[in-house]
Amino acid sequence: MRDEKDNRSMRHSISSRRGPGAIAVPAEKAKDFMGTLKRLSKYLSPYKGPIILSFFMACFGTVFSIFGPKVMGMATDSIYDVVVERLKGTFIPMDYLYLRNTLVALGGLYVFHSLFTYLMQLLMVNIAQKTVYNMRNEVNDKLTKLPLSYFDKNTHGEILSRVTNDIDNISNTLQQSLNQMITSAVSMAGIIIMMLAINWMLTLVTLITLPLSVFITQLIAKKSQKHFKDQQKTLGMLNGHIEEMFTGHKVVKAFNYEEKSQKEFDRLNDKLYYSSSMAQFISGTIMPLMTFVGNLGYVIVAAVGSIFVSGGT
Repeated sequence: MRDEKDNRSMRHSISSRRGPGAIAVPAEKAKDFMGTLKRLSKYLSPYKGPIILSFFMACFGTVFSIFGPKVMGMATDSIYDVVVERLKGTFIPMDYLYLRNTLVALGGLYVFHSLFTYLMQLLMVNIAQKTVYNMRNEVNDKLTKLPLSYFDKNTHGEILSRVTNDIDNISNTLQQSLNQMITSAVSMAGIIIMMLAINWMLTLVTLITLPLSVFITQLIAKKSQKHFKDQQKTLGMLNGHIEEMFTGHKVVKAFNYEEKSQKEFDRLNDKLYYSSSMAQFISGTIMPLMTFVGNLGYVIVAAVGSIFVSGGT
C-alpha cells in the first residue's frame, strides 16, 4: 500500500510539472485506412502535374527497359544462327556490323531507361519533401492551438513521436513506395504485353504463379501489420516514459523511484525490441518467398517449353 501511494504521489508530482491532472495515456491511433488515404491524397493534390509527369517518366523508362531483352534476343539469335550453320559444316561469316548496331541500340535503350528513372526519382523526392514540409507546418500550427487538456492527457514523448517518427514514416512511404507502385504497375502491364507477343501459351503458364504471389503477400502483410502497429505505439510510450523521467529527475530522486523507473524502461524497451524484430523478420520473408515463387515459375515455364520443343512447336 505504501509503494502504491508513493508511486501515485511521484507521478502526480511529475504530472504537475506539465499541468493539473496530467495522465500518461498514449494518444488514440487512427484506424480508418481509407479515410487516412483520402486525407493524404489531399496533401498530394497541389502536385498533380508533377505526379502525372513522373508517371509518364516511369512509363517511358519501363518501356525502354522492357524492350532491352527483346533487342538482346535479336543479337543472340544472330550469333546462334551462325553457330548452328557452322556446326552443320557450312561456314558463314559473323555479321559484326549487325551485332554492333544491335548492341549500340541496346545501350541506348538502357541509357534512356536510366535517364527517365532518374528524372522520375527526382520529381517524386521533391514532391515527398514538399508534402512532408507542409504537414510539419500544419502540425506545428495545430500544436500551438491545442488546449492544455490535450497536453495533460498525452505524454510529451508520444506527441514528439507523432511529430517526428510518424511523419518520417510518411516521408519514406512517399519517396519509396509511391515510386515502386508506379513503376511496378507500368512494368507489369508492359511485361505481360511483351510476353503475350512472344508466346501467349507460355504467358498463361507464367501467370499461374501470380495468385500464389498475391496470397503470400497478403498473408505476410496481415501478420506483420500488427507488429508494426505495436512498434509505433510502444515507441511513443517509451519516448513518453523517458521524457517524464528526465524532466522530472529531481522528483524521481526524491521519491526513490530509480529502480522502478529502470524496470519500466526495460519492460517497454523489451516490448519495442520484440515488436520491431518480429515486424522486420516477418516482412523480410517476403523477398525469399517471392524468389521461390519466381524460381517455381521458371521451372514450370522450362518444363512446358521443353514439351513444346519436343513436340516441334
